[in-house]
Amino acid sequence: QVQLVESGGDLVQPGGSLRLSCAASGLALDNYAIGWFRQAPGKEREGISCISGRTGRTDYADSVKGRFTISRDNAKNTLYLQMNSLKPEDTAVYYCKLETLYRGYWGQGTQVTVSS
Repeated sequence: QVQLVESGGDLVQPGGSLRLSCAASGLALDNYAIGWFRQAPGKEREGISCISGRTGRTDYADSVKGRFTISRDNAKNTLYLQMNSLKPEDTAVYYCKLETLYRGYWGQGTQVTVSS
């Protein structure tokens, strides 16, 4: 059974930093593409960053490029998202998603709130 569990969300002031984690079980992360999505209130869920399985190639949405960094610890089977220079518009529920050939798997999400 594949399970993804996000953690690390919190209330942080503008300009602050957070690191989100997505712990995976049931599949080895380095065999699959996996990424981070977010959904703000009243908005559609958007993809913000992803990392490919075999090559480890990363990609970012323009809205987070230069501020967020995606990484993966294969030994811990955990995905990370380092978020720096946070802005109020980064406030959202953040989800990780793993893609296999047959289906995608979502975590339950973690809330990030950027506010003074």
